[in-house]
Formats: sequence, structure tokens, C-alpha cells
Amino acid sequence: MITYRSVSTIDELNGILALQENNLKDNLPAELKSREGFLTIKHDLATLQAMHELCPSVIATDHDKVIGYALVMPVEARELIPMLEPMFSQFDTLEYKNKPLSSYRYYVMGQVCVHGNYRGQGVFDGLYNMHKRLFSPTYDFVITEISVNNTRSIRAHERVGFNTIHKHHDQTDEWLVVLWDWNDPA
Repeated sequence: MITYRSVSTIDELNGILALQENNLKDNLPAELKSREGFLTIKHDLATLQAMHELCPSVIATDHDKVIGYALVMPVEARELIPMLEPMFSQFDTLEYKNKPLSSYRYYVMGQVCVHGNYRGQGVFDGLYNMHKRLFSPTYDFVITEISVNNTRSIRAHERVGFNTIHKHHDQTDEWLVVLWDWNDPA
């Protein structure tokens, strides 16, 4: 039985870290990265705890085992992961519907991952649906960046309702900035 909820324990945060470790870009063979997607950023427990204190992330569990997660990263968390500062700086320069992003209430999807045995079963969509349920009263949208090489993630985000608002290169990759507007009826 898969359930979706906000993170509430250290064990759940450790479950996120274990799932993350198995899906990091540097830990996967090229063929698997291409087919299944990958994670770019590695977190530690202290960082996840700090993010969780600002706003708890969402997990999917099966019999209390974390089988998926979608990390909430409010703008206030931008200093917690220095590697992501260029992303936040990029967001500071962008507009959406002819207004600066900073004029909206939004948070960044810090990372989303589903255990390999549970892919293709709606867990990704379930995580995002829980995000919308929990956070749409407070935020206008969720935004994130996806490597153009992570085609599985791009397709999954589009399926949920994300739209590309910007594309750019940095020293590590080419990125799509995608946004899910919860106030857009389309």
C-alpha cells in the first residue's frame, strides 16, 4: 500500500538519503542514466533537516519504507546548498507572464526520485499531486531545473503539468527551467 505524506521523522530523512545514493548520476552506468533518469545533487542529513524545518518535503512509502520523495526547497533555503546558487540567481533574472518570478510565491522542487521497483506505477504523479494539495494554498507554483539529458524526468514533469519557461547552459550542463502553475486552468 503506497501512501503519500510529509516527512516527519529522522528515519524518513535517512530513507530519502538511501534512495538518493542509489540514483546519483555518478553512481549509475550510462545506459541506466539514459533509460531511467538520474539525480545530480547529493544532500546530507543536516541539509535535509534544515530544508525540512523550513517546509517538510513529501515522501511516498510502502509499509513505512521510503520508495519516493519530492524535496521542497523554499527560496529561503537557497544558501543551504551553495552548488544551487547559480540556479537561484538564474531564477532571479526570469519573468513569468510578464512579471519577475520574485513577484510570485513559489518554491523550488529540490529533487524528485522514485525507487526503480516502483517506477511506472504513478508514484511520481502521486508525489506531485500531494505537493499541489499541500502547497497550492500557500504558493502560486513550483519551479525546477532539469538537465536536457534527463529525458525521462522531462517527460514525467510535462505529464504532471510543468511547462518550460527558459533554457540555458552553465559550466556543467544544458538546463530546462520548468514551472507548474497551480493557478493556470489550462
